[in-house]
Amino acid sequence: MDSTPLNRASSETAPSTNRWTIAVAAVFMQIALGAVYGWSVFLSSVQTEYRVDKPAANLTFTITLISLGVTAGFGGFLQARFGPKAIATAGGVLYGVGVFLAGFTQPSVFLLYLTYGVIGGIGLGLAYIVPLAMLIKWFPDRRGFITGLAVAGFGLGATIMSPIATELIKPENLGLATTFNVLGIAYLIIVVIAAQFFRKAPEGYSPPGWTPSPALQTNRATKDFSLKEALTTPRWYILWLILALNVTAGAALISVAAPLAQEFSGVDKSTASIIVISISIFNGIGRLFWAWLSDSIGRPFAFLAIFVVQIAVFFLLAQVTNFVLLLILAAIVGLCYGGGFGTMPAFAADFFGPKNAGTIYGVMLTAWSAGAAVGPILISSMPYRTALTIIAVIMFVSAALPLLTRAIIRRDREETKVRPVTG
Repeated sequence: MDSTPLNRASSETAPSTNRWTIAVAAVFMQIALGAVYGWSVFLSSVQTEYRVDKPAANLTFTITLISLGVTAGFGGFLQARFGPKAIATAGGVLYGVGVFLAGFTQPSVFLLYLTYGVIGGIGLGLAYIVPLAMLIKWFPDRRGFITGLAVAGFGLGATIMSPIATELIKPENLGLATTFNVLGIAYLIIVVIAAQFFRKAPEGYSPPGWTPSPALQTNRATKDFSLKEALTTPRWYILWLILALNVTAGAALISVAAPLAQEFSGVDKSTASIIVISISIFNGIGRLFWAWLSDSIGRPFAFLAIFVVQIAVFFLLAQVTNFVLLLILAAIVGLCYGGGFGTMPAFAADFFGPKNAGTIYGVMLTAWSAGAAVGPILISSMPYRTALTIIAVIMFVSAALPLLTRAIIRRDREETKVRPVTG
């Protein structure tokens, strides 16, 4: 009896599976995973109970996203080898256990880094990449839309978690430690159950009766790159940098959203938590909206628009004192931040082909780690208004990169006209 990993992956292939059932399960999984974006709700409580300053408390969020980004590359490879169900299940267990154990770490902030940050972050990385790698192959006809849908749930996760956690962590209710315990159990249950619906798409799957339009064929890779081949091309590093810079901007604001709102507008903690919910909602909407739009206008123009919008928004954020205006601007940042994650998986599949897109994009998510490190550290280490102005300048410089990818696409088109495609 052959029990190789490749055969285990094949056992999860189900040609008769309803692909929309898989997509719905993926959204529920991502909602649980995306609760991590509500971290700023815990920030002041962590400072108080662990007796650390803001940068040290916020380092938990940074470590979590770094662990996520580094692990996602392995998750993309492992899901191709062992199947999406197995890897998503393992990710859910690690994520839930990491958050649960965080409840027993007081007063050691280093143990908080290890449990919530490293263990939880590794679980997040394994589970996050699986739906993207899987659904790209189930939906070749809606590549941008489906990757946007798959990560929309991740963007919306904090919408559900933040108001719940805000109430639970109050001393008169559960407090911080027990809140970590409860949320860890909830995350584990939701992710593991959702993972049981996952199936690997048949090799070369195409929906009945569908053929790609001439425009769609023009904008996609003429071959499937391996990870090694992708890493030898400049285009992979350009896409990596685009994602890293967009994450830097968004993660900076997300990491301090609640205390920033209190400082800028003078609102209380409960009112400030509304900004976390607002960013979360628009983070989810942005993942779907920009991904859908990119199917029409192209990925380069979608990212160009994302950067141009943020130039203006971050300059305005550095001046604002009104809570309502702050809420609107923060929502736009969430929209653009989510848009990067919604659009980039399809961008990677366009450039490198869908066969190994999960592995290639998984490694590209190290850009998430880089941005998650730079953004929160930047905004926590200086006055908020100064940091926001610097981020606006970063977005201005970043706007040149999508134009560079456009030039690469034009060059590829010209090359395919004058020579046959091999491989």
